[in-house]
Amino acid sequence: MKPIEDWLRETIGLDVASVGPTLVQRAVRHRMRTLGLRRPADYRQFLEHSKVERHELVESVVVTETWFFRDPEPIAAFVRLVREEWLPAHASTPLRLLSVPCSSGEEPFSIVMALLDARVPAQSFQMDAVDISSRALARAARGLYGRNSFRGKDLAFRERYFRPSPEGFALDPAVRSCVRFFQGNFVGEDFLNGQASYDFIFCRNLLIYFDPMMRRKALDKIERLLAPAGVLFVSPVEQPLAFERGFVKASLPMSFACRKAPPGMRRQRFPSPPRQPGLAPGPPLKRQAEPRPKPGSGRLTLPASTAAASRGSDLETARRLADLGHLKEAAAICEAHLRENWASAQAYYLLGLARDAGGEPGALDCYRKALYLEPNHYEGLLQMALLLQKHGYAARARAFKSRAQRLKMRQ
Repeated sequence: MKPIEDWLRETIGLDVASVGPTLVQRAVRHRMRTLGLRRPADYRQFLEHSKVERHELVESVVVTETWFFRDPEPIAAFVRLVREEWLPAHASTPLRLLSVPCSSGEEPFSIVMALLDARVPAQSFQMDAVDISSRALARAARGLYGRNSFRGKDLAFRERYFRPSPEGFALDPAVRSCVRFFQGNFVGEDFLNGQASYDFIFCRNLLIYFDPMMRRKALDKIERLLAPAGVLFVSPVEQPLAFERGFVKASLPMSFACRKAPPGMRRQRFPSPPRQPGLAPGPPLKRQAEPRPKPGSGRLTLPASTAAASRGSDLETARRLADLGHLKEAAAICEAHLRENWASAQAYYLLGLARDAGGEPGALDCYRKALYLEPNHYEGLLQMALLLQKHGYAARARAFKSRAQRLKMRQ
């Protein structure tokens, strides 16, 4: 499968580990059965000569999971900024917005509805939305959505902008007309070439699927597309990645927004924290019931809240094995769980703890993926802060610790 995994990385930037190798293997096997091929090498060769098959494979592995107002805080912060700062300073200039990847349209349509609710005239902004999946874009163009697209507690917007239909809920044509959809490959050399810069870019939950090299290229591309005074919105776990490429905080609480560094400010691009196989975890914070061991001590005691949050007997077994000092066995169970349930934040968190306590590399990536899947994972925030502090990234560590403290205050 490695040649096909390499092709996915080179073509769409996908780091197979981010979605789980099982998903890719299942997709490839399905395509091979459909084509009557037996060997992955034959399928890899077929990919080279069939544009249609390349399209089919990409559609099989991209993650299009989303829903309306998935993260309301960044959208609310964006609307306040538009009303209070941007519109007064640009009365005669249309606001240019970009949503990438836009999947089946829930994010860009959420942004449009929020602007209209704030009485921002439709003619004062232009929303472009891009995704690599033609199937997702076809769903967006239809504007018909099932109940799975409405998951929040506040669904009043559905009463205002949708009407029931036999196929679900049909979006108001006035909202649909505010978004221009494009198909495009974000890592392609010609992505949005010739387009004017954007004042606001929403690029949430994309960088997490890229390997470090592709992340750097993607952020450099975003920098090119973003206006000098523009604002970039990313997910909580992706914001530190943007900082590493020279972006700075936008000072919009709970929005995880970034700006380009001011012209007079020296741009610094920081490497990712090194993976040191002997790294000792930091001292415990108050939430932890027992001190964490040094690498090689043979025992890891997990917080009680982590045990309560563990789902499935396999993760509970992993926790017990870790308590007994069998870190490699615990890690193996977590890895097996992730092969079947790649979107398990708790499994990534437990795997990170096991690797961290055992002095193994990869703990940082595990915590990062756990926080991508569950941004309010309290213990994950604390452990990320501890590990970054140990690597010498004090500012980034404080940011994660502050998020954990705000979360605890709300509980």
